[in-house]
Amino acid sequence: MLQERYNMSRVLITGGAGYLGSVLTPKLIERGHQVRVLDTCWFGDHLSDRIRNKKRLELIKGDIRDTILLKQIVPGCDTVIHLACISNDPCSDLDEKLTLSINLQAYEPLLCIARSAGVSKFINASSSSVYGVKDQPRVTEDLPLEPITLYARCKAESERIVRSFESDDFKTISVRSATLCGYSPRQRLDLTVNILTNFAVNKGKILVHGGSQQRPNIHIEDIADFYVTLAESDPAGWGGLAYNVGYQNHTVMEIARMVRQVVGQQNVEIEVADAHDLRSYRIDSTLVRDRLGFEPRRTLQDAVGDLKKAFQAQLLPDPLEDPRYFNIKTMQTMATA
Repeated sequence: MLQERYNMSRVLITGGAGYLGSVLTPKLIERGHQVRVLDTCWFGDHLSDRIRNKKRLELIKGDIRDTILLKQIVPGCDTVIHLACISNDPCSDLDEKLTLSINLQAYEPLLCIARSAGVSKFINASSSSVYGVKDQPRVTEDLPLEPITLYARCKAESERIVRSFESDDFKTISVRSATLCGYSPRQRLDLTVNILTNFAVNKGKILVHGGSQQRPNIHIEDIADFYVTLAESDPAGWGGLAYNVGYQNHTVMEIARMVRQVVGQQNVEIEVADAHDLRSYRIDSTLVRDRLGFEPRRTLQDAVGDLKKAFQAQLLPDPLEDPRYFNIKTMQTMATA
């Protein structure tokens, strides 16, 4: 079972300074691991000033497409956690060539280098968006993948590539996570729960596009804990498979009402507009619980509460306009620079 803890290891996290990485990296360091982070830092460095034990952190500003760099930094690592990507649909659609080069074409060179360097575990960040639109009440791992966006198609194909490298000496797993939510030092305010909370707290009005779409979510602290568990566990039971990792499935309108309740401002208006994103699905995370023993411990309400506290503490200045919280705004700025 996953509860069995391995000896402390050296972990390479690609994208380790991002939204999830900035939560995951400190957790691994606090538990005694040596962590090497490879990140372009397009969205800033949110690690260096927050890691107390800097001897256990090595932050390398670089690109996962740089195979010369990879050959220098992968050796000596026991585990690779691959988070780096152009994340979300709008950013992926902005420059298809760039997206394909990072979200797909970079996989095989990275996997080859990792396997040759003696890495024993490769943990791949996929996405539940690979399912596309599903009517089934329980979306399980055995259902066909029907990705409808470039981002989701790359995630689906990356799973196939990762699985093809599975062997007795090189164990792989793909994590089909639900949409993340909650506070991070590298905050994103372009994710469903985070968007609605930002609007409720800072605008007094929640704008919902559609509202009937089903969306699975998971607290960022829970998904970070899952990656820690994978890094510390025996990979024998992974089987090169992909696992759904989510918690609560709600419609977007249900989430909006939940946000309004947690924020505690019942006068917050919920305005409905046409849907831009038609994806609708409810992922079932029974397999990861039964096979790997993982169950989330935090709720969407916890995530909303954490964000509310961050706003109140002025940890997220100018949350409605600052481009650093919105990936697409930052990417557009880079494209025109």
